[in-house]
Amino acid sequence: MSNSLLDALSTAGLLCPVTTAGHQDYDRYRRVWNGIADRLPLAIVRPQTVEDVQNAVRAAASSGALLAVRGGGHSIPGLSTCDDGLVIDMSLLRSTIIDDDNQTVEVGGGALLGDLDRTTVPKGYVVPAGVISHTGVAGLTLGGGMGWASRKYGLTIDSLLGAEIVLATGDITWTSATWNPELFWGIRGGGGNFGIVTRFKFQLHALTGTIAGQWTYPVENARQVLSSLRDRARQQSRDFTVSFTASPSGINVTAVWSGDAGLARATLSPFGTLAEGASGGLENLPYLTLQSRNDVAFAWSRRYYVKGGFWSDISDQAIEHIIQAIAEAPAPDCEIYAIQLGGAVSDIPDDATAYTGRYAGYYWLSEPIWDNMADDDKCIAWGRKTGRLLSDASIIGNYVNEQGDTGSSVARDAYGPEKYQRLARLKARLDPANLFRLNQNIEPQD
Repeated sequence: MSNSLLDALSTAGLLCPVTTAGHQDYDRYRRVWNGIADRLPLAIVRPQTVEDVQNAVRAAASSGALLAVRGGGHSIPGLSTCDDGLVIDMSLLRSTIIDDDNQTVEVGGGALLGDLDRTTVPKGYVVPAGVISHTGVAGLTLGGGMGWASRKYGLTIDSLLGAEIVLATGDITWTSATWNPELFWGIRGGGGNFGIVTRFKFQLHALTGTIAGQWTYPVENARQVLSSLRDRARQQSRDFTVSFTASPSGINVTAVWSGDAGLARATLSPFGTLAEGASGGLENLPYLTLQSRNDVAFAWSRRYYVKGGFWSDISDQAIEHIIQAIAEAPAPDCEIYAIQLGGAVSDIPDDATAYTGRYAGYYWLSEPIWDNMADDDKCIAWGRKTGRLLSDASIIGNYVNEQGDTGSSVARDAYGPEKYQRLARLKARLDPANLFRLNQNIEPQD
């Protein structure tokens, strides 16, 4: 296999170099975000053109090599790298170009959220996306994409107008609502199962001033904080979004307002009085700062496990499970996170895209974060146990981007039987050999 892949790459017509073990940059290029995913690919290709992507895909297919696609490298289970296969690293294809006349932006397949935000925000625009700026646009978008602007403008896929994709044959196609519409349905939530997106086209939205409240409450007040947060968050305008993080160090609450500034204080201030002992307050928070404020806590090379799910609301049962989990946390940064959904996310019918979970009120995560390899087993065990507990209060469906485990059940449980079958038929048509299988995989099925 090794000679076959290397031979195929050597005759593939690549204009970019092929990096293998022993090269001075090999260890740097093979790194991905999650420190657990320490893998040794046989070769790494960093395309400089779309033609390089096409030729690398053809080389992987002809040699039968395992293929990993690395956008931002943030795949939680490390699916953007592999042992003994080929990694196509898209990080050099990260252009972002605004069309002011049509209020759209085209984004390269290797761009990061920070690249997108730094292009759009200074011009008064936003594309709803995630909450860590070094996340890749591609992986986030293909799974759905949720963040601070989602209640106002929807998921990231709801702003997607079209995409350029290299298929398993190495051929290139465009997909949109009117061109290859079934593929367009599938890539809006179906992950990287159908090809490598080399270019996205997004609708831009007006960016309004952002005001945020950030408070930390003592952990012993968790029950009151979370029940009061739940009650006060209900029926809020879609200009409002709240999240919380519960960990051994306390309950951190962030409430964000992106509407009429005159209403901000009255809307946000109650979230600083959920219980006794709060520290923090309100601030006019630049959107770029809001988008990057988690970057250090979720830095590269830390160790991560995540299991997530949807709640219709924050139930009393979920609150009790959170309190129990915090008490049992094996490391200081073992946490439970939840972000409010609803609003514009729920405006679109659930069957309009492959993404499942339109009618959820919150998305939750059990996410232990640690740094010492010796803590791997106990932190992962805590993450799995906490995830099982929180799933008791969850609704059907899940979000494929935020799962630390792999296996056929992950995608099946995320999409449900009807959507999964539709995705499997699309997979069989476009990638019958399952070349693009390093993802939350949808197996080809006629």
